[in-house]
Amino acid sequence: MLNSDNDAISKYKVGANSMMARVFLAFLTTAGIFYINIMPAVVSGLKEGLAFTNQQAGFVSSANLYGAAIGALTAVFLIKRINWRVWSYALLISLLVIDGICIFIEDPTLMVVVRFIHGLTGGLLVGIGFGIISRTTEADKTFGYLLFIQWSLGGFGLMFLPELVPSYGTAALFLSLIAFTLVTLLMMPFIPHYKVEQNQSTQQSKTQLSKTLLLLNLVAIFLFQAANMGLFAYIIGLGKAQGLSIEFMSPALASASWLALIGPFLVILIGTKYGRTIPLVTSILSTALCSLLLHYSDSAQVYLIANIIIGVTWAFSLPYMFGICSELDKAGQLAAMGGFASKVGLASGPMVGALILTGEQYDLVINVAVVTLILCAICVIKPAKVLDAKRS
Repeated sequence: MLNSDNDAISKYKVGANSMMARVFLAFLTTAGIFYINIMPAVVSGLKEGLAFTNQQAGFVSSANLYGAAIGALTAVFLIKRINWRVWSYALLISLLVIDGICIFIEDPTLMVVVRFIHGLTGGLLVGIGFGIISRTTEADKTFGYLLFIQWSLGGFGLMFLPELVPSYGTAALFLSLIAFTLVTLLMMPFIPHYKVEQNQSTQQSKTQLSKTLLLLNLVAIFLFQAANMGLFAYIIGLGKAQGLSIEFMSPALASASWLALIGPFLVILIGTKYGRTIPLVTSILSTALCSLLLHYSDSAQVYLIANIIIGVTWAFSLPYMFGICSELDKAGQLAAMGGFASKVGLASGPMVGALILTGEQYDLVINVAVVTLILCAICVIKPAKVLDAKRS
């Protein structure tokens, strides 16, 4: 019944490359990993609401993300073989159940296990979403919509959730995830089918792009996500250690998340009009510089401005890197591989942070993130330049 092309609502499906289609696909792809965009609130909430240590909260987040990475990798092998709509419905419903169960969990070990299962489920959904996005025209723009949705709604989460946890416990965190999933389920009937065309399935062999370029781009995505999430997961703890109050940080991080919408908006606006190399490298190095400035977070102004610019450049860079993957395969397998690299990076950042974090001393976490971002910029140059040359 879910799979029927003749159901009553089919005639209301939006155009395959319309703005609404891009928005709905952005919600579908975000649903499995929305917790990433409220990661500081999740980590802080586990510490405040359940008395988890820094390490325990970090391990919960990493387990969730490593599960998502495995799920995204699984999608690489499934995306061309499955009815993605039926799978999406099933995965969304599974996410609702798992998040509901997490409301009642108080043991750190059990939370790690259940969030890992959540990650597997959500990661598979994200991988499917990435694959379907690659079947749209101008996939860079669709990924721009994805980041736009993630950052805008993440801002609301960062604004309100840290202050709700002391009163309502971690239930506030998981109920917010449930609400997002429910909204996505309501959108599902209106999303077009995006069947794989023959010319799309053979696109990879026609481009003759080097596997080395793909590998470099995947490494760049991994490094970029690991560096940013390694800092982002602990950004509230970092601010507290520097003497900033939660009353300042919650609206500051929410504002940074909302202003970060400038990044994906620019991607939506200009696409690849100016190529990818200069925008990408400039953006990544700007992220590194502002991450370095977090050493001076005892200044509220520096903390705020650094987080704003990091948000903008983070949300600006990713659509282009995912777009490089999409250029290689319109059937979506390589874009799903980009999703896998992204999830592994997002999982590794908090994990490395948890391992190198000593008490409330965050200097080493910052320095590792800066070096990682510089390596990312080096890796992405060649793939971006080759694709820019092919456009000219």
